Amino acid sequence: MNRIIVTGGAGFIGSAAVRHIINHTDNCVCIIDKLTYAGNMENLSAVADSPRFRFEQYDICDKEEMIRIFRDFRPSHIMHFAAESHVDRSIDAPGDFIQTNIVGTYTLLEAARNYYNTLSDYEKSTFRFHHISTDEVYGDLEGTGDYFRETTPYAPSSPYSASKAASDHLVRAWHRTFGLPTIVTNCSNNYGPYHFPEKLIPHIILNALAGKELPVYGAGLQIRDWLYVEDHARALYLAATKGKPGETYNIGGKNEKKNIEVVNAICAILDELSPRPDGKSYMEQIIFVQDRPGHDLRYAIDPSKIENELGWHPEETFESGLRKTVLWYLEKKDTWCANILNGSYKLERLGTGGGYFK
Repeated sequence: MNRIIVTGGAGFIGSAAVRHIINHTDNCVCIIDKLTYAGNMENLSAVADSPRFRFEQYDICDKEEMIRIFRDFRPSHIMHFAAESHVDRSIDAPGDFIQTNIVGTYTLLEAARNYYNTLSDYEKSTFRFHHISTDEVYGDLEGTGDYFRETTPYAPSSPYSASKAASDHLVRAWHRTFGLPTIVTNCSNNYGPYHFPEKLIPHIILNALAGKELPVYGAGLQIRDWLYVEDHARALYLAATKGKPGETYNIGGKNEKKNIEVVNAICAILDELSPRPDGKSYMEQIIFVQDRPGHDLRYAIDPSKIENELGWHPEETFESGLRKTVLWYLEKKDTWCANILNGSYKLERLGTGGGYFK
């Protein structure tokens, strides 16, 4: 039975990984999450009663607490999700991204290295530090014929992607210099249940239902490769437990869509499932706004390595995944979504330090 530390486990992708591990394996999980604005304990409510679930509310930059948690929990695997991740916020406040994404990753690597050096040879042979990153570290692609591969040079465009690129380099350096068995995965744009409303798909869904404008950057021609979050969670668990130390695996959904196509698709589903009272289409709420600085044009991942080596394949098409996502937000409109929008979810914080244990 694996014992897995999941940093950022109350966030969107991290909580999907936790739910997958608790529901589909016999592993124990210890979540470390600072519970910033994007961390939500309700994301974990479905599995929090499991005897294999443990939670610690701490900042990954807290060296002493990271050392203690490693010592007390004795993990066999680390899945490191904790990060500031919103490009617009990184433009407004880049310092937060430097602190969490770079300094936090360094602190966690050092805690893991110190712990790793105390393990037996057998424990060392199974230990893994899995760093979850983004395809944005590669910059963007011109045209439609090329794809991000594990060998693509880094060319980050925003403070967010630059901070993630830096953390990727740290993880690889700790493997090469100190022998820490690390794995890096870089993923395309995720979507699905529990996605914080600052991101495109939930933002459009909730704005549409509220009768608000649906803002689209530029002409909406930016292309993204969309990955359903539960497909991603399965891939991440495979990479963490079956991946080869020192390797990188790119994870993508093979679903390239222009942003305007995504927005139009959401509107069409809402027109069917929750029509406007006036009978008009939600598409009439779309407006085009000034593009953000340094906006990458196209991301697209070639996931053939993880498909061929670990046997992972996405189960959802963009159409099936998007319909499931819209249905989930409609179902949770007066509960999870309302708690996010009115800020009451923040009352679930445990305090400035501490945790509860199962």
